[in-house]
Amino acid sequence: MPQLFIILAALSWGFISVFVKKLSNYGFTEMEIVTIRVVYAFIILIPIIILQRKNSVIRIRLTHLPYFIGTGLCSIVFFNWCYFTAMNKLSVSFAVMLLYTSPAFVAIFSYLFLKERLTKKKLLAVLITIIGCALIAINGGVGASWDQLGFVIGLGAGLGYALYSIFGKLATRYYDSITITFYTFFVASLCLVPFYRFWEKFNQIPNELHLYMIGLALVPTVLAYILYTIGLNRIESSTAAILATIEPVAAIIIGITLFNEEITFVQFVGILCILSSVLILSIKRKSIKSHKSELSLFNEKTR
Repeated sequence: MPQLFIILAALSWGFISVFVKKLSNYGFTEMEIVTIRVVYAFIILIPIIILQRKNSVIRIRLTHLPYFIGTGLCSIVFFNWCYFTAMNKLSVSFAVMLLYTSPAFVAIFSYLFLKERLTKKKLLAVLITIIGCALIAINGGVGASWDQLGFVIGLGAGLGYALYSIFGKLATRYYDSITITFYTFFVASLCLVPFYRFWEKFNQIPNELHLYMIGLALVPTVLAYILYTIGLNRIESSTAAILATIEPVAAIIIGITLFNEEITFVQFVGILCILSSVLILSIKRKSIKSHKSELSLFNEKTR
């Protein structure tokens, strides 16, 4: 059942806060956690590529390197830092919803840089997203976890997340998804490791924390990507994108149950607005082929 693969992938993404919060509690900074995620994910990807005999994955043109700098640094590193920081400054619930403003950013960027049409449906989705963010921000002062800087950084996560779609779409003209994923994590790892030497803290942490590091790279990264790709190959991408909205629902439930987070009624309405905008952008007419779905392209790549 392909729908099950999509749901499992979304649930895997939703559990990212469990790993981030645990590592933060032991003194790892947001950038160190980003480094842990990309480095471990890159290491896990190597045997997968070897088993699939994807020898062609290492062949790229040097002139195309800016695409992977875009996906690796401008998107993956930037959006992960913003996302993890927002989790710590705000809450898991707010952070994941601000991340889901990315489809609105994609719609705007696609119009500005890829010369794609800004349809009435896209404009409606952008407007609803803005309303949702406004409701969360206006009522945010009543929450103990509210932080204005965290709100701005959370929007930065949505911005960085959207940049993957733009750079990734340019790269898909020449390479398949596994090649893009491989070089995205390679570039990110290469640039972060010299500056964020997370392994120097290994002698200060319990052994069980290493499992959380591996889990961060495995569950909400590599495993989620593989599950989503399997499901995407068997159902329409618009259907997959809609099913993937289970991720923020799962993240909110985790935030409430595990981290005792609270959400006011107005903030809940704001969350529903953002989810609604995602669904609006996900629904496609049957005449439009699935590979043209911008949101699906974005979700298809690793998060």
